[in-house]
Amino acid sequence: MELRHVRYFVATAEAGTVSGAAARLHLTQPGLSRQLRQLEKDLGVALFDRSAGRMELSTTGRALLPQARDLLHRADALRVAASFHALGRLERLTIGAPTVTLTDVVAPFIATLAPDDPTIDVLGADGRNPADTLRLGADLAIGTIPASPPLHQMPLAVLPVWAYVPAGHPWAGRTGVALAELLDESLILLPPTFTARQSLDAASSDRSYGTVIEAANGTVAQALAAAGRGIAVASDDPRFGLIPLAVETGGHRLSIRLRAVWDSRHAAAATIEDFAARLGRFIRDRYHVPVS
Repeated sequence: MELRHVRYFVATAEAGTVSGAAARLHLTQPGLSRQLRQLEKDLGVALFDRSAGRMELSTTGRALLPQARDLLHRADALRVAASFHALGRLERLTIGAPTVTLTDVVAPFIATLAPDDPTIDVLGADGRNPADTLRLGADLAIGTIPASPPLHQMPLAVLPVWAYVPAGHPWAGRTGVALAELLDESLILLPPTFTARQSLDAASSDRSYGTVIEAANGTVAQALAAAGRGIAVASDDPRFGLIPLAVETGGHRLSIRLRAVWDSRHAAAATIEDFAARLGRFIRDRYHVPVS
């Protein structure tokens, strides 16, 4: 059994199709199919059911998938540990976070790094909790969901969720809006997997929304707001000349509590913790927000 074949198995299971996995792995579809059959031959079991032109995980494949993921995670950890001990420092560091956090927070932070800092890779983690993001290969996960031992966590910052209106809107001269008032308007919301939407849903659990347009991401939501289709509720940096209004609810402002999470057993755990602290300081300085 070769480790790369296990990686191909996991990638195919996650992509849902051989063609999707082949594109992600930069392989030809026939080549990937041959590699998967070789893994099945090595293991002596069928990992996929192949019928009517479709290929789905078999019962055995579903049972073995968590172990395959764990094997890859341990192999990646071994590589990182070997590199760390050989070089005396962490050469590469993968940060996993929701797309908006990668765009508005992580990317600007990467631009400030020094030449001797680790090279940063990123991993999109929309809709995933930090523990799952680490299992997928991230060294440092950024999210809002608390983690438990052996994972360590660090609060990074409290970021506001904004109600975005165009300059010509009647609220344009204000700095904030009450949640109850906001819910009476036509809203442009993000999908439920986005943290800004989750914060709004939690705050308005006893109220129903009126007219709602669901946008794929914060940039599209703001574009629709600029076009006069409603008020965008997002945590992204402002775009298209929109004016951000704080959303007031229950004596506080609607917000997202960002935290960094990493595995305490990581060979470079101390380095990652220091990196997380630097990232937190950068976020708080950039947005002038508190840590908690």
